[in-house]
Amino acid sequence: MEKNFNRMALNNGRSPLSRMLQGRNGTLAIFLVGCTIFFGYQAIIGWTKKPTFKHVDMIPRKIWQSWKVDSLSFEGRDAERARAWTTKNPLWRYEVLTDGNAISYVEHHFGPNGFDRPDIISTYKALDGNRIIQADLLRYIIMYAEGGVWADIDAEAILSIDYFIPSRFAEKDVNIIVGIETDEPQFKDHPILGSKAQSFVQWTFLCKPGHPAMMRLINNILNWLNRLAVKQNRGIYDLVLDFDEVLSGTGPSAFTEAIIAEISAITGKKIGWDTFHDMSESTLVGGILVLPSEAFAAGTGHSKSGVHSSSRALVKHHFHASDWTSKHPRHKHPIYGEVERCNWNVECVELWDANTAFFDSLPEKEQMEMIGIKYADVHLSEAGRGLNVPQMPFKA
Repeated sequence: MEKNFNRMALNNGRSPLSRMLQGRNGTLAIFLVGCTIFFGYQAIIGWTKKPTFKHVDMIPRKIWQSWKVDSLSFEGRDAERARAWTTKNPLWRYEVLTDGNAISYVEHHFGPNGFDRPDIISTYKALDGNRIIQADLLRYIIMYAEGGVWADIDAEAILSIDYFIPSRFAEKDVNIIVGIETDEPQFKDHPILGSKAQSFVQWTFLCKPGHPAMMRLINNILNWLNRLAVKQNRGIYDLVLDFDEVLSGTGPSAFTEAIIAEISAITGKKIGWDTFHDMSESTLVGGILVLPSEAFAAGTGHSKSGVHSSSRALVKHHFHASDWTSKHPRHKHPIYGEVERCNWNVECVELWDANTAFFDSLPEKEQMEMIGIKYADVHLSEAGRGLNVPQMPFKA
């Protein structure tokens, strides 16, 4: 009797949880408690884990573009260019980010549940008034987050993406594909042309997700913008940039610099442009496949780029989305205009250099007289008449 009483007393002293865990309901109770602990832990720890990248053998089968509007609202020429990508690559997915919805993409991938880079999000938002810089940054963000194929809205596929990797290379060994745009190293020291004389195309390129070259480039852009904001004593949203600053900050020059720096880091060797100069065949260095200029830059008229009808031309760039230069002008001489109009022709550039140097040597009064004649000529030409502005003598 006393033993039973003591047993009852012990049972009455147990906690409700311990009593629930005993008996036929014990298994269910243990399961429920385990779930509570597990999901509570995930809510605190698990959901905040940052995305990680596993090596993938194939470039993601997705084509990316961005524009002011979505693809259903494309104008005729834009729709035609986009259709070339989808019809030649029917097994690839296709997505367009717009000026309106791109920010949600950036916030999703770089917010607290993504890569947790609030600096990237805030910088992207601050660039709303500087669309070309924002557009450049967006492509690198997309390629880092998801990879695939990037194509500017005015880039048209000539051949299927299946032809982008020559058969002698295995796709599993290729992490980025770029093409040469400008290969004119003889101008690398030119005060205006030098920064853009050696560059890769960035209107079309391919990338596997999470490649450090893309994050290197993104970080370079953020650092550049912050330095420029300090220098100009302005917010990032209000920066004033000329044509060359855009190219060197986020465009082909910045893109090329980051790619080559990453190749050097991967290979452990100092890689320079001479590795890619005068290429006739594709080369794979550090997992980055570099195609000759004919592939992505055919028809540009320089750098041995060939023509669009060539069997090795893969992309045609129409340049009709390049009106951003009106807000970010090139260096334009008041008499002789833009040296870029020489399109890398050596004799033309030398003549431009000689003429502008002669102009600079003149007294200011004579310079102003020449400018007056030039603009009178422009005015009369528009009226159907013309005056020939004398060229300065060529100086050897």
